[in-house]
Amino acid sequence: AGAAPDSHAARPTAAGVARRILLVDDNLDAVSLMANLLELHGHEVQVFNEPLAALDHLDRFVPQIAVLDIGLPTMSGYELAGKLRQRLEGRPCRLFALTGYGQAIDRERAEAAGFEQHLVKPVHVEQILNLIAGEAP
Repeated sequence: AGAAPDSHAARPTAAGVARRILLVDDNLDAVSLMANLLELHGHEVQVFNEPLAALDHLDRFVPQIAVLDIGLPTMSGYELAGKLRQRLEGRPCRLFALTGYGQAIDRERAEAAGFEQHLVKPVHVEQILNLIAGEAP
């Protein structure tokens, strides 16, 4: 699997400036729905259900925000976050963990891996939109 259908160019949104957003989750139905909703709000979104494919795509799409599932095939979202940071070579990218793991230890691991937010599934798209706009959760 790979990228979502054609992504939209960044343009102003009701909540502010459009962002380039990378979504990586092995639940393709849920992540595709989230991508469609984010695109409707003016964001440019790329979707992957496999971490290595997402990393391989970074030379063509540099995200400003990455929403990563923690329980992914081939590598964890924690590992993916580290590899993403390495590949971006210091370019800013906000990391949001999207996971079914909601215990305190899971939140601590996410923070240690560099995630700005730890979101427990199911998450409402409004919560993601508020975070993208820089509002408190």
